[in-house]
This record gives sequence, structure tokens and C-alpha cells, in this order.
Amino acid sequence: MKQITEEVYREKLNDARWEKRRQQILVRDRFRCLNCSSNENLQVHHRQYHYLQAENRYADPWDYSDELLITLCDACHQKGHTLYAVPVKYI
Repeated sequence: MKQITEEVYREKLNDARWEKRRQQILVRDRFRCLNCSSNENLQVHHRQYHYLQAENRYADPWDYSDELLITLCDACHQKGHTLYAVPVKYI
């Protein structure tokens, strides 16, 4: 399985396609953290990652369906990543 570096992932998060997708999710969630209702330091969290076996790579951040993306504030997002591992689905 090919790993993605933090640097490459950060570049993808600066891509215009992710910015557009992120904005769609923030609007859908009314610019509120779905855990605590905060409206500060909002991020969009992937509930699972998809590994595309035929292409030997992870799916791009913007290529996920709405139900796999949720708005969280930075504090809830960090707490979630500390308590739980994001599952990987092999496709």
C-alpha cells in the first residue's frame, strides 16, 4: 500500500477542488461543528479514507461523498483523531 506524505496531503488541501468541496460541506452544516456547535476554527473531516487498489493510491480529498464529510471545529477534530483511527476502505 502506497503511503501519502503529510506534505503531499497538505498540497491537496490547498487545491481549488478541495476548497470548493470544503465550502460545500461548511454551507451544508451551516458553518457549525457537528459535535459542539462552535463556529470557530472549522475544518472538514473525512469519516473514512478510500484506498484505490487498482491505482495504488488514496482517493483525493475532494472525491468523497457528502455523508463521509463532516464539519468539526479544530478542538473536536483533534480530539477525534486522538481517540479514534479513521478507517480505510479498500476499493
